[in-house]
Amino acid sequence: MWVVVACLTAILVKLGHWIYTQTNPKCNGKLPPGSMGFPIIGETIEFFSPYSLHDIPPFVRKRMARYGSLFRTNFVGRNVVVSTDPEINHFIFQQEGTSFLISYTESFNEIFGQQSLLSYHGMLHKYLRNLILQLVGPENLKGKLMYEINEATRRHLHSWARHGTVDIKEVTSEMIFEYFAKKLISYDESKASRKLRENYKAFMDGLISFPLNIPGTAYHACLQGRKNATAVIKDIFEERKKSTTPHQDFLDLLLEEVRKEEKFLNEAIAVDLVFMLLFATHETTSSAMTLLIKFISDHPEVLAELEKEHETILRSRDKEDGEITWQEYKSMTFTHMVINETVRLANIVPGIFRKALKDVKVKGYTIPAGWTVMVVPSVLHLSPTEYDDPLAFNPWRWKGKDLHAGSKTFMAFGGGVRLCVGADIAKLLMASFLHYLITKYRWTVTKGGDIIRKPGLVFPNGLPIKISEK
Repeated sequence: MWVVVACLTAILVKLGHWIYTQTNPKCNGKLPPGSMGFPIIGETIEFFSPYSLHDIPPFVRKRMARYGSLFRTNFVGRNVVVSTDPEINHFIFQQEGTSFLISYTESFNEIFGQQSLLSYHGMLHKYLRNLILQLVGPENLKGKLMYEINEATRRHLHSWARHGTVDIKEVTSEMIFEYFAKKLISYDESKASRKLRENYKAFMDGLISFPLNIPGTAYHACLQGRKNATAVIKDIFEERKKSTTPHQDFLDLLLEEVRKEEKFLNEAIAVDLVFMLLFATHETTSSAMTLLIKFISDHPEVLAELEKEHETILRSRDKEDGEITWQEYKSMTFTHMVINETVRLANIVPGIFRKALKDVKVKGYTIPAGWTVMVVPSVLHLSPTEYDDPLAFNPWRWKGKDLHAGSKTFMAFGGGVRLCVGADIAKLLMASFLHYLITKYRWTVTKGGDIIRKPGLVFPNGLPIKISEK
């Protein structure tokens, strides 16, 4: 009997000690205030709570009110310091490669691939970034890409008008996916037996979900969607390796790099890169376009100013029905103000993650080595100290400001050396879309208006509009 009691006592003591160490982590200094939540799961469940469009994630907002602009927590198995302080955020980005490195949770790495662009640093990251710029860099944007984007936008808008009512989130996602699938790997969904976009839909449905990998969960469906999508991409790689016919796409460039004797790139990295680019190009930009339509539909004074700018462009042309030129695109000052205001309020990326390489002291606190740091752009984007009436959609707030640069208080396209490599083409897609929509079509939002989202990149409900030619 005494042996049993002694064993149980020992187990309870060890369990108590383990719970204490989980909820009170060690630190060579003073940890930021906060709570580590429950053992094992931390505060994961509350972190994944959905929230409304015009809001800082409740998870962050509640803890800011209690602990301030820097606090500690734990979710999905990671000890995390959350920063909503612009000076600390700037310091973190400036210390990329010395005190901090880009880092995501294991579940996120499993979703996007252990060899995705998000996993690399230093020279290899720079090499992959330069590869992508060969596809979407400024010189290509000024020429062939602009012509192709104009053509694709006009064709799809005409198709939407024939249907009458469309879900703008769904159709813009389809348009961008179709375009980039062809640019990247010459893939045509209408001719393929294995549907790549369907697998991306399954992937997206569980992207921001509790990381429980058992059948029936959204996370499991997400991983299956990724597995099936990468299988299609791998099959295209294998077929292309046997072909001697150039396709003039990004895959031609990747295969050329893979075949080099002294190479950075292998097939696994190339497949993950294509998978990541297809996701990044179509999902985030279509989300921004959905909000763009919502905002200008709700603000007729903004639409009137856009119409004025784009009608001026039409009148200045020799041929009114011509394509947008690079000079016209660069002249769309108010359009770019609208785009900046849209992405400021959209906060499509909920957090920017880094990992502390060593103990880092900031404002009297210590971020321990190995801990994750989460920078939350939405707090700054919606801060009344940084923006007057921050919840208002007011493109005029950008008048006279640099419309093509990030700052300590504007991080819609990331920060530091990790600024989004696709920012310029995303803006071009939105500007082209606005130009042809405004000058040739009329539309109304048919129903819905409140966009509720998860703490991530997905707007679960769409935005139906009725569209017709003028």
